[in-house]
Amino acid sequence: MICLPMICSMADAQAISLDGEWQLTYWKQPDGGAVTSPEGMADVECRTIPATVPGNVEIDLQAAGLIADPMVGKNIYRLRSWEDVQYCYSRTFEASELAAGDRYELWFGGIDCLADIWVNGIHAGKAEDMLIEHGFDVTDIVRPGVNTVQVILRSTVLEGQKYLLGQLSIRLTPAAEAINIRKAPHMYGWDIMPRLVSAGLWRSVELRTVHPTRIRDVSYIVHGLDVAGKKASVYTDLQVTMPFSRFDKTRAVYTLSLDGKVIKTESEAIKEPAMRHDIKVEDARFWWPRGYGEPVLYDLRVDIVDENGAVLDSRSQKVGLRTVRLDMNDINLPDSPGRFQFFVNDVPVFIHGTNWVPMDALHSRDPQFYDESIAMAVDLNCNMIRCWGGNVYEDHRFYDLCDANGIMIWQDFTMGCTMYPNDDAFASAIYEEAKSVVVKLRNHPCIAAWAGNNEDDQSVTWGLKEFTLNPNRDRISRRVIPDVLFMYDPTRPYIPSSPYYSEEVWRHGNEMQTLPENHLWGPRGYYKDPFYTDAQCRFVSEIGYHGCPNRESLEKMMTPECVYPWTDFKSLKWNEEWLTKAVREFEVAGDHPRNNLMTNQVRLVFGEVPESLDDFIFASQSVQAEAMKYFVEMWRGHKFADKTGILWWNLRDGWPILSDAITDYYGGRKIAYAFLRNVQRDVCVLINDPVDGKYQLIAVNDNLVGHEGSVRVTDAASGKTVYKGRFTVPVNGRTVIAGIPEREGQGMLKIEYTVAGSSYTNHYLYGKAPFSLDDYRSWVSGLDY
Repeated sequence: MICLPMICSMADAQAISLDGEWQLTYWKQPDGGAVTSPEGMADVECRTIPATVPGNVEIDLQAAGLIADPMVGKNIYRLRSWEDVQYCYSRTFEASELAAGDRYELWFGGIDCLADIWVNGIHAGKAEDMLIEHGFDVTDIVRPGVNTVQVILRSTVLEGQKYLLGQLSIRLTPAAEAINIRKAPHMYGWDIMPRLVSAGLWRSVELRTVHPTRIRDVSYIVHGLDVAGKKASVYTDLQVTMPFSRFDKTRAVYTLSLDGKVIKTESEAIKEPAMRHDIKVEDARFWWPRGYGEPVLYDLRVDIVDENGAVLDSRSQKVGLRTVRLDMNDINLPDSPGRFQFFVNDVPVFIHGTNWVPMDALHSRDPQFYDESIAMAVDLNCNMIRCWGGNVYEDHRFYDLCDANGIMIWQDFTMGCTMYPNDDAFASAIYEEAKSVVVKLRNHPCIAAWAGNNEDDQSVTWGLKEFTLNPNRDRISRRVIPDVLFMYDPTRPYIPSSPYYSEEVWRHGNEMQTLPENHLWGPRGYYKDPFYTDAQCRFVSEIGYHGCPNRESLEKMMTPECVYPWTDFKSLKWNEEWLTKAVREFEVAGDHPRNNLMTNQVRLVFGEVPESLDDFIFASQSVQAEAMKYFVEMWRGHKFADKTGILWWNLRDGWPILSDAITDYYGGRKIAYAFLRNVQRDVCVLINDPVDGKYQLIAVNDNLVGHEGSVRVTDAASGKTVYKGRFTVPVNGRTVIAGIPEREGQGMLKIEYTVAGSSYTNHYLYGKAPFSLDDYRSWVSGLDY
């Protein structure tokens, strides 16, 4: 896969990597103010340990024996005493004499978070945003030979106290202290991640050589796309920096290749620093999301070539020929249905996919999970991933994998669950952050939409619903981010907030049923409650159900004496480690109700909570699996009728916890993984709940060709056939194969079907809950998932 560098590939080839061994010095941040210079460090009591970059300070502290493994038991709470600590990363490096006109840039892929950068004792600059890349011109500071770089980090917890918060920013969670600090919001504690307010140089560090003649940026816009005619055009926007004497004499050479074969080469003189070249592609092959075709990627190379034919700089990247749009309106009413429908290459796409949360609470470890996690998304046949707004922005490798595998990305900007400051300083910071992120990522064909935040609009209804506040007054999501996108990525869809409370929704009292796109959490009751079955939204971008991890994973995250969850089974009193993994942000918080979701949901479906841990794990995972399967089938069964997509919560945990994820931090797959993989096939036969006394046997098809098949439905307990027949399902459509008379009592219908030469199995759990756990275990034993 090709990673898009921040500057030219020639410069990258001459970059000096500063990854590897560093020194980490730490001290308590003084009450009188943070230390921001090397001289100031002489006035505080310090200690120095070895460090690794990319890294997080906790990894180095653990390696030095200063903290216990924070993933085990209650050890995470011991990190609370490190929240007022400052750190200094330092190392030496060697540099050579620069050629005439060259400059040195000290580049950081990620600094967490409030930093002063010093080189050879001279202040090189500041950084105050963990989420973006930073570059500092250090030409006049770096000298030939040995140099020293120091990065001094302030405590974000202490620095956050300097801000006066607005009333809409203060909530019943610790997130309020985070809103002025541009750091991953989950770090301060979330319902899916522990409180772990880390620090560190969490992505690579380089000393880059910047040449006087270089490519500053290449971006592209696909237009004139004609699928039937196999034609497309690519606007290639090139921006260069070069001495004036090179203009008119230097050429830009554009080379388009596919599968290693050059399709065309074109060139033109560089007469000005910004230029647009239109590449016409004949016999074009297009980028499609999973199920709809192949995600074809072209290679586009741009070279700057002088009058003697020497290549002065070059940039290569992957290009997908595709267009994407989102047909959405502002409100969903009975007499005026809402719309929220993605189209790729003017073809409607039914979305089935997942939410992407932090890969790790210590983000320097994120890349080690990319390949495995995207492989799971492919195995699950997800055609979209929503990158949730409480996380970091992932690096190119993640998007490269999604480009190559036909997985569309819904990308939230990093804000969530509160109203952020609307003052000039914060607006300016978000403008620069959004610009950095958009310019970095916009060439990835997988990115289908930007979203302003996660649930910020909705947050005005939490505790203040009676006041019917208008989230459309938010400056950040309604003006600042749209201004960035209008200039730097004007062709992609933008969703102001997820879910989006438009002016029309506000005028209707901010009622959830008026939202075309929604998050369905609610009371977390029985998965067939009216809250779910009567939901009016067309598209659900968050929906999930708790499931207990496997015993093997529990034994890794708990100490041996706390693997069993209850100190008193009769009252279902959770032990302290299970409360910690719930996730309870602070040890002093006492009981935490989140684990009760599992016991309540098990009781609703199976009548009682098993006392045996292994039986409880099976029961909890089974409830989660049935619920998640039901949600996807309910949405797919109404494909394009009144439903357009579902993004369930979530693929994988970013920490050893108890959660809605279908895969735990250690890679342990819950039962829901197999159930979801089974119902997200391109062509799937499923059963929806009865209509007029008959179960609806339905076939859905996400391919751009029609299919024929055969199906047999039997009762799992008796083996009796209740339906047998053939079916035809149209291109990108659905068909009701038959209505099967509703059955008395409880049981499971086993669905066996053959399509496109392959055979598959599905099932439908019928009857009213609660069910016998033993009966259920017997029924599912005959399934081959």
